Amino acid sequence: QVQLTESGGGFVQAGGSLRLSCTISGNTVYAYRMAWFRQTPGNDRQLVAVQRTRTGSTTYAEFAKGRFTVSTDDAKKTFDLQMNSLKPEDAAVYYCAASTGGSGPFDFWGQGTRVSVSS
Repeated sequence: QVQLTESGGGFVQAGGSLRLSCTISGNTVYAYRMAWFRQTPGNDRQLVAVQRTRTGSTTYAEFAKGRFTVSTDDAKKTFDLQMNSLKPEDAAVYYCAASTGGSGPFDFWGQGTRVSVSS
């Protein structure tokens, strides 16, 4: 089992920055992939970025490229999402997720943290 807890959401003006953190606990050896998703009301969860933990290889959604960066701190067991140049359309609930496999659905999810961006 892997437990994920997000933090760092909040309110920011357009153009500002936020850093979200996902604290990972439990049997982290099973976390083969880590990812950030986001969701707005009435819409499916949207992938923001996914990282393969063994290699560090990271894939970003088009809207995230150049603005968002993920990072891992093995000592603190955190998986962070640094978001810069935020836009009103980035407002969403952001979720951290972990997968025990190299593809397919994610097995573990955090409770989400809300990001609000004013124009």
